[in-house]
Amino acid sequence: MISPATKWIGTDALIQALSTGDLEVEGRLAGASNGTLRCLVQVSPDSSVRCVYKPVAGERPLWDFPEGTLSMREVASYEMSQSLGLGIVPPTVWRKAGPVGPGMCQVWIDEISDVRLVAVLAGGEDLADWHHVFDGTDESGAVVSLVHARDVALQKVALLDSVINNADRKGGHLLVDADKRVWAIDHGVSFSAEDKLRTVLWGWAGRPIPDELGDPVTRLRTMLDTDLPESVTKWLTTDEVLALGSRIEQLLATGTFPMPSPDWPAIPWPVF
Repeated sequence: MISPATKWIGTDALIQALSTGDLEVEGRLAGASNGTLRCLVQVSPDSSVRCVYKPVAGERPLWDFPEGTLSMREVASYEMSQSLGLGIVPPTVWRKAGPVGPGMCQVWIDEISDVRLVAVLAGGEDLADWHHVFDGTDESGAVVSLVHARDVALQKVALLDSVINNADRKGGHLLVDADKRVWAIDHGVSFSAEDKLRTVLWGWAGRPIPDELGDPVTRLRTMLDTDLPESVTKWLTTDEVLALGSRIEQLLATGTFPMPSPDWPAIPWPVF
């Protein structure tokens, strides 16, 4: 759950605090692949909010993404979520300065553990309430199935991932807060000019985008008819912006969620 402080403070105040407020480092997330710090930032004299701070200095170089750009892609993903009216990425900003230099800062989500959005089920279990992704075997050789929930909030995530070309949608990157609101995090390897969509949310692959997502689809069409939002494109290269436009055009032309590419692994590993 977003800190109670953010329930009553204005969005502008929150964004300002994340962007320029003094960060008090609480610790480092040991399981993160890049340097990631959990911090406290003061929003008002009597309130503060936890946040995730990912400095550029903590990024590991990748062979397929320009060095020092992962934090920027996190900001671009939030801005695209906002531009589409999805509201599924926690408030995320660029900080010009921080304890370890420039990077991104994002509101921390306190996750609850009693809601499963993605699961690995034993073979033979009832999958009626799930979208089946694929079957595999566990360490003992028993058949298991990767599944995800039939949830419109996850459809919003799948749509966003299709637009931003997310190369790493793991099950652990989907959080549910105490209000049962779904949040999507970790978008550092998004917006590549090459087709790199890799996700655990393939349950809607090839299926029509439903009427429930009519508003974000309309916004995508408006983007093509006018201009892609500068709040997104300013973080990307020219080739990446062109590819973003092409993906949106393809989504609108087919009206369906994309199918996995034969040229790129379809499932992230590990899946959680």
